[in-house]
Amino acid sequence: MKALIFLAIVALLFNSCGSTKPVDAPNQLLEVAASDSLEYELIIFDPGFEAFLATKPSAEFYSQHYYESWNHRYVLEWNIRHQNPLRYGDFYQTQIHYDPHVDYGLELNYRLYNYFQYIDEKYGIRLIRRRGR
Repeated sequence: MKALIFLAIVALLFNSCGSTKPVDAPNQLLEVAASDSLEYELIIFDPGFEAFLATKPSAEFYSQHYYESWNHRYVLEWNIRHQNPLRYGDFYQTQIHYDPHVDYGLELNYRLYNYFQYIDEKYGIRLIRRRGR
């Protein structure tokens, strides 16, 4: 098993009481907090990720639509691998609940997109073959 726990995204609906609830998934890595408006937070426990992210262009380098489009594809492949641990191993321990119809905001989509780039670079795990790569 890898020494690091990876990510999970879950969109939960809460009443507007302002409480924070953990995700109902193994290796709870994401908390969704609700106040007057619904907010989503992606928490990645890999200590090298923040340093990696600091080397990348700002979130505004690409549009939110660009990140959402790629994240949707990456998450689909991630979840296929999660559901097939005998074939792909235990790296994909947590299913990612990513709804392409939910507006998670630019920052969360940027971080998730770059996390997929990070696992490609650090672990050599290419979820999707992209032109030129």
